Order: sequence, then structure tokens, then C-alpha cells
Amino acid sequence: MTPDDGGRATLDVGGGGPVPGAHRFSHTAMATVFEVHCVHAEARYAGQAAHAAFDEVDRLERELSRFTGNSDVARINGLAAGESTRVSPSTLECLEIARALFDLTNRAFDVSIGSGLESLDLDPDAFAVRAGADGVRIDLGGIGKGYAVDRMGEVMEEWEVPCVLVHGGFSSVLALEAPPDRGGWPLTLSAPGPGPQEVLARVSARQVAFSASGTQKGAHIVDPRTGRPVRERAAWVSLPRVDPGAGAQSPGGRSAAVAEGLSTAFMILPLEEVAAVCERCPGLEAWLLREPAEEGRAAALVHLLAPAG
Repeated sequence: MTPDDGGRATLDVGGGGPVPGAHRFSHTAMATVFEVHCVHAEARYAGQAAHAAFDEVDRLERELSRFTGNSDVARINGLAAGESTRVSPSTLECLEIARALFDLTNRAFDVSIGSGLESLDLDPDAFAVRAGADGVRIDLGGIGKGYAVDRMGEVMEEWEVPCVLVHGGFSSVLALEAPPDRGGWPLTLSAPGPGPQEVLARVSARQVAFSASGTQKGAHIVDPRTGRPVRERAAWVSLPRVDPGAGAQSPGGRSAAVAEGLSTAFMILPLEEVAAVCERCPGLEAWLLREPAEEGRAAALVHLLAPAG
């Protein structure tokens, strides 16, 4: 989504006022706008770091887009039963995250949209994917933007620019170290809808990933397990940032990618199942904007979080 799209849930940067001395750089990729907000003494150096991060996004788009003829995903989608293809480490990691989220959410998050994610065998030693059945089709758009945001944060750290916030389309956000004299980067959670957006909550972000998913009232997201539309209007997820070496099986490794997948799944899962996922994932928080039970009643914002300790 683009920053001026008022039809979906968003995470707006700067809800607590502008950050003094912050530089801002933008780049279009993956059908959205990616941005880097950072504080650094040298604007030129900060710009070089940001463009290195954008180069990484472009590389990932070439590998992960199903619309690019020879991308990893396009080759996977062309596999017949028994065939295999080599993929990049990034693509394999995205598939591992997708598989972990598929299991964690009881199939509510499914990058194959019901075509058989379980039929893909992943070989991390050979960086290969083998199809166990015909007709498996995947679309990594549900975590690809978040994964790109994760990698952007790592590139900025490699360039030794630690006070940074990066986002993709204002719906996937990763905050690293806070600006000087601030506890975190200011963000607002805004409701989907046309025209001026209603601010539902304000948060301060440091070493955390956020994701937002949602639709305008009257639009629908379909549950891939049943084909039925879901009731939620919007979902936001936050997850502490941890070392990616923690592994894809642990939500928090590649935190922005995991948060993006969970915000989509939480649009589908009933409230009790969202609460169960929160209980299994330390540090996870979720905000759900639920449709009113009847006309004339306001939509309710529900805040869920993992139990302390």
C-alpha cells in the first residue's frame, strides 16, 4: 500500500511530533513506498546507507516476486510433482517462516492459499525446494515486505546507523534504536476508512517490529481454510526484535516478517485463538478492531498481549 491510501489500517510515523534532526529517504519497490527515517550527523553518509538498504529491497523483489519470469517463486510455481529447484538463502528463509506461521496459526496464514504448502519439501543444506504434488502455487507477498524491512534494518546497522526506523508502505515497520532524548520512535495506529483516519492508539517504538492489516468497512478478507469472509476490520501486531539467528521456528527471528504474517492471520482467527497465539509468543501484542455486532454500535478495539514472565 502507498502512504496516501486511506483504505487500510496503517502505522503512521511521527504521531508524537517530528523527530528533530531526522533524515528521511524514500524508494518505490514491491508496489509500495519504502522509507528510512534515521538520525545521523552526516546526511550524505545516512543517504548512502539508506540507498544500500533500498538496493537490498530491489534484490529481494527480483527473487520473491511471482510476477518476475525467472524469480525463485516463479520457478517454484512451475514445478511438477517430483521436480525441484535451487533458491536463494533469502527465499528459503521466507518459506521456513511461512511454514512456521502456517503451523502456528492453524493454517490461517497460508502463502499457497490452500494449494498445498505442505507438499513443498525444503532442503536447507542444498538451498532447494521440491514439489511433492502438482499445482502448488505460492505468493510470498504476505511476508515479503516485512522480510525486506528486516533486511533494511540489518543493512543500516552494518553501515553503523543505529538510530533508525524503516517501513514498507506504513504497514510494516521496524524500529531500531530511539532518537536522542526520546524513549522511542513515535507511531500511531490508524483505523481503515476513506478520508481522515481515526487515531486509535499512540505508541513509542524501540527495537520492535509492527505490522498492520485491514480493509475498509464492507470489504472482505477471505479465510483460506473455508473461503468465507472474515469479520475483523483491522489488526495490528507488535513483536520485539531479536537476533535473526534465533531461527524461523521462533516468532521473533525476522520480527517484521513474522509480524506481517500474524497481522494477516489475526484478521481471520477468532479472538480466543489470537489470545492463544499471544500466550505462545513472548512479547507479542495485538490490537484488533472488530466489526460491531449490530448497526449503530461502534467498532471495538481489543488489545491482547503475551502474559508477563
